[in-house]
Amino acid sequence: MDRILQKYLPERAIAPCLKLIKTNKVHLKVVNERITRHGDYRLLPGGAHQITVNANLNPYRFLITLIHEIAHLVAFEAYGRRIKPHGKEWKNTFQYLMLPFLRPEIFPSTLLPHLAKHFRNPKASSSTDARLAIALKNYDPPTDNTFVYELPIGSIFRLYNGRVFKKGNRKVKRYECIEVQTGRLYLFQPNAEVELLKEFVHEK
Repeated sequence: MDRILQKYLPERAIAPCLKLIKTNKVHLKVVNERITRHGDYRLLPGGAHQITVNANLNPYRFLITLIHEIAHLVAFEAYGRRIKPHGKEWKNTFQYLMLPFLRPEIFPSTLLPHLAKHFRNPKASSSTDARLAIALKNYDPPTDNTFVYELPIGSIFRLYNGRVFKKGNRKVKRYECIEVQTGRLYLFQPNAEVELLKEFVHEK
């Protein structure tokens, strides 16, 4: 297991993660990319605890995702299966388990302030924390994708599933975007990753 973890985790995080995995009897599977989620926890019919994490994550996002899923396991075991998946019990557990990792020996100094803020009240997904998601993205391999917030107003972009949108104005924290084919309005997080198809000058 430690050889597997060496491929995916920051070096100083391997030993404490391995201890958590063994203590909680986790069956860890590293799987191909899933667009809709970074990881998953399941209690299998035989009582085993299975956690899956996407193989394409950078080491820092992999670590956050792994601890996120272990927190589900620990919270369910401690408080029962009727708790909300991302309720206060999970949040407290996630904070407790993550705290020992929030050190400069594990995370770069550029990430630590974002992580400290995020873990005051952790969200169901780090991707919904726009500032943290953008900071983590800096450690991903380069791609042709860009963030919605970086596009000029009026730009045409495509999602991973082929749907095409036109970027509109910002509304509070998200952007109003029109689906080109249907004309329907959708709200996008600023850190949504998309493929730019065409830029337009915003007409005032």
